[in-house]
Parts: sequence; structure tokens; C-alpha cells
Amino acid sequence: MKIFIDDTTLRDGEQTPGVIFTRGEKIRIAKLLDKIGIDEIEAGIPAAGKEEKENFKAIVDLGLNAKIIAWNRALISDVIESIDAGAKAVEISLPLSDIQIKSKLRKDRKWILEHIKKVLDFCKKNNLYVSVGGEDASRADIDFIIEYIKVIKEYGGDRFRYCDTVGIMDPFKMYETIKTLKDETGIEIEVHTHNDFGLATANAIAGIKAGASYVNTTVIGLGERAGNASLEEVIMILKHIMGEDVDYKVQYLRELSEFVAKSSGRQIEPYKPVIGTFMFTHESGIHVDGVIKDPLNYEAFSPEEIGMERKIVIGKHSGKSALVYVLKKYGMLIPENSIGSLLDLVKRKSYYLKRNLTDEEFIDLARKFSRKIGKNKI
Repeated sequence: MKIFIDDTTLRDGEQTPGVIFTRGEKIRIAKLLDKIGIDEIEAGIPAAGKEEKENFKAIVDLGLNAKIIAWNRALISDVIESIDAGAKAVEISLPLSDIQIKSKLRKDRKWILEHIKKVLDFCKKNNLYVSVGGEDASRADIDFIIEYIKVIKEYGGDRFRYCDTVGIMDPFKMYETIKTLKDETGIEIEVHTHNDFGLATANAIAGIKAGASYVNTTVIGLGERAGNASLEEVIMILKHIMGEDVDYKVQYLRELSEFVAKSSGRQIEPYKPVIGTFMFTHESGIHVDGVIKDPLNYEAFSPEEIGMERKIVIGKHSGKSALVYVLKKYGMLIPENSIGSLLDLVKRKSYYLKRNLTDEEFIDLARKFSRKIGKNKI
């Protein structure tokens, strides 16, 4: 089954508190997403205002390979703004949980079902591709969701977006729920997951395993509150864990992530899964020895695959193999019977500094050590 990624960095990602993308940044992000081969780009909310509408149109006018989708409240007036901005595909969203239906909309379930019919009628009369979202579906009654989906199918909706709006699902419950919805309705399902409990990516993958053919992502996991499922994590899980034959150009993932991080005023933490620098940075003696012999001993995939580099660092946890490796890199040779003494010096200095040594600091230490033992091989 083909899995389609619908990236919402330019919509839900920009809803991250404090994040504002300029038009130029949005265009650059859209182009990079398209360069990677992302299937769909949720490019914004045209009804949010003149500038947002013009930004959306600018992305449509790029003529990208990706399908460009406009997000809308389930209001005909919103959809009109999207059509005016050049949208051929739309997401329309209505709450499905009783708490949101009653306290947010001041309506009831019957109103939801009747209202979605009217909006879908309008969308299909205008030949739009329509993804129909169920906001807060993870807190909704599943029988009501099924009833809602049946209405969607009857009135021409192309797929249903299951939203874990407040991130309360776990992967096991997500799998059971999506499988039930798929079995009961047969509709194409999209999963939209939030990371409030650190489970956004896991829930997205569980949804895919259960039969969802569309998945929402954001670059570096941007999004409201704790964010959404990370694009880079989802792609690499599909490829390396699920064994999917993905054709995304993953060598550009780091470039895209760095640009989005810069544009959003965020940093890519070194321990970030998939694209963090610590993914391919090794210090521990046992690990370094294994990586030097064969990187596959401690790396799930090569750094070159996503445009990154491997790094061996010297510090408190280093072993002799790491020292020899870095020394060789800089054209230095220390007698084998003296490496242990140099390692002791490294560990003491690293402990004193409370961090790794830079390559420059290590080589300086090694030169002084080499002169001391009278075996300078520079």
C-alpha cells in the first residue's frame, strides 16, 4: 500500500507559539519539501487573512509536483477563500468529541452531521479534492466517528483525517481504532498526531500499520504545544524499520531541517532522532572500537544517507582505538605502549573541563605528550 505524506509545517508547524514564516521562507520550505518528494503540502489557511491568502497562492503558483492543500474550518466562506487562492484540494475540519462540540461550538452531534453535508456539497460542486478532518477524534465516541465517516463517503469526501488533537493516544489504541474505522467504512484514512506525551511519531506509525494511507508530519516536529510527528522520523522509520520502498530523497532532510529550524528560531538538538549530530557522534570506547571496525555495529543507517558526517570525539569515555583513529586522521603516531598513558591524560583533562576535548585540544595534548616521551612523529 502506498503511503502518502501530507506535511503541514506551513500550517500546523507555523502555529507553534512564536513561529512566523516569511513568504520567502514558506516558498523555500515548499520547494525543499517538493525536492525531497513529499506527496502533499498543507500550505496554509487562505481564510486567515490577505497576507496568508497571498502566501498560499504564491506556493500554488510554483507549479510543484506535490499536491497543495488549503486548511479550512468547515465553513463555506473559508472554502471560497481557498478557491480564490487557487486551491484544488482542501482540508475541512469539524470537532467530533462531545466536549468540543458542546463547549466550543455550542452545538450537538446532529448539527455536525447536517453541517458537514452542506460544506461537502459545496466543495464537490466546485470539483475540489476533500480531506475531511475530525478534530479531537481521539476523544470522540467511535460509533459517532463511523456515522460521520459514512456521511463523508455519501457526500463525496475523498478521505477522513483522524486527529489526535491533544496527543492522548498510545500506539496500541491508535492501531485498534484506525483498524476498526478502516474495516467498518473502507474510507482512505489520514492520521494527524500530536506529541503531548512524546508519542506523535509512534502513533503515526501505528496508524499506518493499521491501514491509514496518509500521514501528517512537520519538519523537526514543529506544531502546537509539544508539536507533531516529525517528518524526518516518519520517513526513516518507513524506510529502515518498516521496509517500505520509499522514493524520498532523504539526503536533503538535514538541509530542510536546518532551514526550518533557522526560520522558526529553533535549534536542532544534538540528540534529536535521525538528524541530530549525536546520531553519528561516538565517544564510548566500546562503541568507537565497533564503529571503526564496521559502522553498522552501532549505526542503523549511514550518516551520508541524509547528508551528514560521522564524528569520533575524544573525552572521558574514550578508549585507545579512538585515540589512534584521531591521531591517524591528523598524521600523528604515538607508540602503542604509550597510548594508555596518553589516554589517562585525556580522561583527566576531560573530567576537569566537564566536556569532550575538541580535536585541537586533543592534538595539542598529544604533541606535548609526544615531545615529553621524545617520540614526536609529526
